[in-house]
Amino acid sequence: MKVFIAGFDTETNTFAPIPTGYQNFADAFLAHGDATRRPSNYCSNQLIIWRRRAEGRGWEVAESLCTYAEPGGRIVAAAYERLRDELLEDLRRAMPVDVVLLALHGAMAAEGVDDCEGDILARVRAIVGDSAAVGAELDLHCHLTDAMIRCATALVIYKEYPHTDIGDRAEELFTLIADAAEGRTHPVMATWDCRMIGAFRTTEQPLRGFVDRMYAMEGKDGVLSVSLGHGFPWADVADVGMKTLAVVDGDAGRAASVARRLGEEIFAMRESIRAKFLNIDEALDRALAIEGGPVVIADTADNAGGGAPGDSTFVLRRMLERGVTDVVSGYYWDPVAVRFCVDAGVGATFALRIGGKTGKSSGDPVDLVVTVRGLAENVMQRFGASPAPMGSAAWVSAQGIDLVLNTHRTQVFHPEGFEKTGLDLRSRKIIVVKSTQHFHAGFAPISAAILYAAGPGALGHDDTRYTKLTRPLWPLTADPFAA
Repeated sequence: MKVFIAGFDTETNTFAPIPTGYQNFADAFLAHGDATRRPSNYCSNQLIIWRRRAEGRGWEVAESLCTYAEPGGRIVAAAYERLRDELLEDLRRAMPVDVVLLALHGAMAAEGVDDCEGDILARVRAIVGDSAAVGAELDLHCHLTDAMIRCATALVIYKEYPHTDIGDRAEELFTLIADAAEGRTHPVMATWDCRMIGAFRTTEQPLRGFVDRMYAMEGKDGVLSVSLGHGFPWADVADVGMKTLAVVDGDAGRAASVARRLGEEIFAMRESIRAKFLNIDEALDRALAIEGGPVVIADTADNAGGGAPGDSTFVLRRMLERGVTDVVSGYYWDPVAVRFCVDAGVGATFALRIGGKTGKSSGDPVDLVVTVRGLAENVMQRFGASPAPMGSAAWVSAQGIDLVLNTHRTQVFHPEGFEKTGLDLRSRKIIVVKSTQHFHAGFAPISAAILYAAGPGALGHDDTRYTKLTRPLWPLTADPFAA
C-alpha cells in the first residue's frame, strides 16, 4: 500500500477585515513534505500519526504540503491556488497511491471559492480515481458540503470543543480508511441538515451527553463513525450551519437513518444547547460578585481563532471607565506597542497607545501611561498537546490592570502565555481572555468561575449579514422545517 498525506488548514471569517495571504501560512506553519520530521504542531500532529501508523504496517508514505494560517478573512486567490496546486502536483508525482489522508478544516473560503475543501477533494478524486480510499479530518466548525461527501471515502470531524481530540480523530480516520483500502469495510456516508446556526459548547450539558452518546454508538451495528459538524457561523456561504454525519459499513439507508436520528435529537434540544452570553457590564458585575478568584471572562467577540483581529479595546475601555482593578487581560495583538516596550525595557514607565489598530471591529486605541513589568521572546503556549506561537510578548500595567501584548496574532489557549512574561494569574480577581472556548481546557483548573461576554467585535452576534443562505435556519427562523 502507498499512502499520500497532506494538510491545508485555516478557518475563514468572511466578515473579517483581514485578508489571508500566502505569508500568513508561512508565518504560522508551512512545510513542503517534511512536516513529520519537525516538532509536532496543531496541523502536523495528524500527519505524524498517519505516518507512524502507515509505516507500522510497512506501507510506503508520500508526504506533501502541511500548512495552516491563523483564521482571518478570505484566502487571497493566488495564495489558495498556489498551495492547493502544490498539494495536487505532489499527488500526481506520487501516483499511483492507494490511500489519501488530508488534514483540512472544513470552513476554508477563498476569493471566488466558497468551498475550498470540496474543491480540493474533487481535484484529488479526479487524480486518484474511484478505487483509492480518500479520507479527511475536519474541524468541528466545518461546513459539510455535497462535494466533500461525494468525493471522500470517509470524513471524520473533531468531537470536542475545545479541540482536545485532534490526535484521537486522526487515529480514528486512519483505521477507518485503512480498513476500507484493504476491503474489510465499505464506508458510506450520509448527512442530515439540522437547520441550525450558532455557537455550541461541548463542555456543557446537555450537549456533553450527546457527544458521549456519539462515542458509544461507534463500532456497533455497522456504525463506523458519527460526527456533529457545528458549522462556522461567521461565514456567508451557502452550506453554513450544523449538520450530522454518519459513516456506516455498506448500508446507505442505515447511514441516512442514523444521521437523521442524531440530527432530530440535536434540533429538539436546540434551545438548551445554544451558547449563552453576557454583555460586558453583566460579565464584570457577575465576576466582581463572585467570592474568590480568579474569575475568567471570555472576550468572545475578539477571538483571533475565529478571524477577529485580537486588538479590540471595548472590554478594556469599559473596565477603565468603571475603575475595575486587579485584572489581567490579553492577548492584545499589537506588534508596534510590543516593540516600544522592548525598546523601553523592563521597569520603564511611558505613554503607550494600545490596540484599536485594525478597523471598526477593533474599537478605538486606548492611551495609557504604562509600566513595563515583563518581556519574553518566542513565546509558546499549548493548544492541546501542540505548541502554538505567540511571538514576542510584553506585560504592562496601568491603573490596576495588567495587559499582555504580543506580536503574533493568536487567541488565548493556555495560562502559560501569560505566565511566561512573569505574571501570576492565580493571585488576580479577574482574567479577561480573548478567546471563545479553546481557553477552557487550560483555564478551568485555575478558575473560580468562567463567564462568556459578547461585546462588539468581528465575532459579534449579528444575524443579519448572510446573503447566500439557500434554506431557513434557526434561530433566524423559528421553525425552519415548517418554513
